Amino acid sequence: MVPSKVFFTKGVGRHKDQLQSFELALRKAGIAQCNLVTVSSILPPHCKIIPRSKGEKMLSPGQITFTVMARIDTNEPGRQLVASIGLAQPAEGHKYGYLSEHHTYGETEHFAGDYAEDLAATMLATTMGIELDLDKAWDERKQLYKMSGKFVKSSSVTQAARGNKDGLWTTVVAAAVFCDY
Repeated sequence: MVPSKVFFTKGVGRHKDQLQSFELALRKAGIAQCNLVTVSSILPPHCKIIPRSKGEKMLSPGQITFTVMARIDTNEPGRQLVASIGLAQPAEGHKYGYLSEHHTYGETEHFAGDYAEDLAATMLATTMGIELDLDKAWDERKQLYKMSGKFVKSSSVTQAARGNKDGLWTTVVAAAVFCDY
């Protein structure tokens, strides 16, 4: 059972109950109607990235749906929270790639997205014999990926929010959703 397609999505939910806040974030992400199973971080070989709108049409209510998901929540007013999925895909389509999950407090959406992308790229690089210097600036490492000719795509999807001012639960999710097995 190897998926041939994946799409990326994100959402934020707010509610007085923590579970309902999560449900609302999943609704915003378009995946609440599925039975979600989180899996580790491998992007299968030949797995095509499709638009969210196309991927959502492939899902059926109640379907067991495999995802790589980042999720975090808070009921602390004003607290910054962020969830991100990073992607690193090799140039050779017959090789597998990596997806990373990153969820934390206090980071900006941009920083968290770059960090998640860096995590995925670092995991992939180590399998390809590329040594990355994590002390170099992100742009320098990204250039290394391009120069090595071994990466086709590195990207991320990120959802950030601030905790509700009235103390409602706020949940953010970001997910890579596998489909078409």
